[in-house]
Amino acid sequence: MSKAWIRTAEAYEAACALAADNPKAFWAEIAAGFTWQENWEHVLEWDFQHHDVSWFRGGKLNITENCIDRHLADKGDTTAIIWEGNDPREQPEHISYKELHSRVGRYANVLKRQGVGKGDRVCLYMPMIPDLAIAVLACARIGAIHSVVFAGFSARSLADRINDAGAVAVLCSDGMYRGDKELAVKAVVDEALEECPGVNTVLVSKRTQWPVEMQVGRDHWYYEEALHVGDDCPAEPMESEDPLFILYTSGSTGKPKGVVHSCGGYMVYTGYTFRNVFQYESGDVFFCTADIGWITGHSYLLYGALLNGATTLMFEGVPTWPGPGRLWQIVDKYRVTHLYTAPTAIRALMTFGEDPVLSHNLHSLKVLGTVGEPINEEAWQWYHTHIGKGRCPIVDTWWQTETGGIMISGMAGVTDQKPAHAGLPLPGILPVLLSPDGQELTEPEAEGLLAIRFPWPSMIRTTFGDHQRCVDTYFKPFPGYYFTGDGARRDAKGMYRIIGRVDDVINVSGHRLGTAEIENAINHHPQVAESAVVGYPHDIKGQGIYAYVILKDGDAGDENLRGTILETVTEHIGKIARPDKVQFVPGLPKTRSGKIMRRILRKIAEGETEQLGDTSTLLDPGITALLIQGKIE
Repeated sequence: MSKAWIRTAEAYEAACALAADNPKAFWAEIAAGFTWQENWEHVLEWDFQHHDVSWFRGGKLNITENCIDRHLADKGDTTAIIWEGNDPREQPEHISYKELHSRVGRYANVLKRQGVGKGDRVCLYMPMIPDLAIAVLACARIGAIHSVVFAGFSARSLADRINDAGAVAVLCSDGMYRGDKELAVKAVVDEALEECPGVNTVLVSKRTQWPVEMQVGRDHWYYEEALHVGDDCPAEPMESEDPLFILYTSGSTGKPKGVVHSCGGYMVYTGYTFRNVFQYESGDVFFCTADIGWITGHSYLLYGALLNGATTLMFEGVPTWPGPGRLWQIVDKYRVTHLYTAPTAIRALMTFGEDPVLSHNLHSLKVLGTVGEPINEEAWQWYHTHIGKGRCPIVDTWWQTETGGIMISGMAGVTDQKPAHAGLPLPGILPVLLSPDGQELTEPEAEGLLAIRFPWPSMIRTTFGDHQRCVDTYFKPFPGYYFTGDGARRDAKGMYRIIGRVDDVINVSGHRLGTAEIENAINHHPQVAESAVVGYPHDIKGQGIYAYVILKDGDAGDENLRGTILETVTEHIGKIARPDKVQFVPGLPKTRSGKIMRRILRKIAEGETEQLGDTSTLLDPGITALLIQGKIE
């Protein structure tokens, strides 16, 4: 991939020009830097109307050959993955590319011994332990489609994802540690599988050494199964457009969407963007704090890093345990050069002041990155000054689960950076701002709806089992464009600043949660008649969750009831979706046709009660005053 490595501003401009003038030639040159078992026949075929997109059609590959095998000759003894456990006293692991090749091959053979094969869907529900990364790669090795579910979701949410994917196997651990918490992972899986008749294999990794229930014939300890197989597992030939993984993300309706990414295009784009956005060089140590249960962990902790022969650091714990200096201690311990984290983490660490930072030198750092949500200027300046010591470029990356890789961002030390701005589009990415009626806003400075008007290799291929939902969500709103669901502002230099979601999705700590999904969970409570959920500004999370709840039969709400409602949300989705504020209300602001005016609910939650806009269409205008009167501060 050396030809595709952009090192100067002039090279960036040249790459953008080539990508715009001849995108097929541009992406073909980048793809040629990877190992293909058979070359492709067509670089690109596309139709946004029906969202029929294919990249490198006819090409055959296996992404794990590119992540592992091709590095063995010159980097076999180089560390591929550093694993740092939750407890700083625990012995870390340094897994070389040679060892990774062996462990992935062995895990892949265990899967095959259990009857898992090409095209089968496999769900993973695990803490951030080496077996999670190894199991993901093992699935890809044999052509099984992996679907990682963040090990913080409830049993019900896990069951929904297992059933939607039609998974035949679940890979998990006995338990997990996260900060000062201990969680029974296998017990959650067991509860979920009561509703999942299609699963016939469960492989359990040892982490906590806790006793767990094992169902005979279905459940197996991974370490025992590994004794029966070798580590030699040839990579399964995969068509470029074969699915690599399904990753579920919340949408504006209640049911999560299974975003499908393909083998070839995803490989090319994540490998390319990792190298260029972060300017990774041999010998660097890349630390992405994301969980592999999210797209950031997929694309840049795991696949993008390994595609470039990088050393990537995998951390089981949380940045503030056992103290607020944990993240900085890890940076110094492993001489981390690249730190990629979320604005939520930065804002949380800011609250502890500078002392936890000043006790660590952080001199190894070369590049800082942010991901998951727009970073506010105060957090950007703190990150730049106290962590980067004013010398480390910050890449504020904008992208989505659906895009597969970074779309708009600075390139470290190559292109300009501007606080709170994602920056310029990467070569080959053609963003536009649209008016509400779908007209392109062509003036240099503009604010509108962010859309993309040309395909890129790692874009979503479908929503699993429901392609029409994919078309309706991303391509139907503005024909001829991929609609991101975000609003954005462009300055005179073409730099983009992401404003936030324009649909009914809340970005909490960098994780998208659909309001309908949370409302559905709240409404399962036996005393709830109806609810409405909106986002509001939150100092740490970026956006908090504000729930307006109507109770049945005139029940009065109290703290005990509020607590049981939160537990209901935890049961149905997970703690990540628990509302920060629950206001019991006599009614909701609805139009005469019965539509909830969420604009009013957002304004009240944000405290902007003097600017509610036109309320003339409300069925009962008096409700608004009651909501304002009862607002929770």
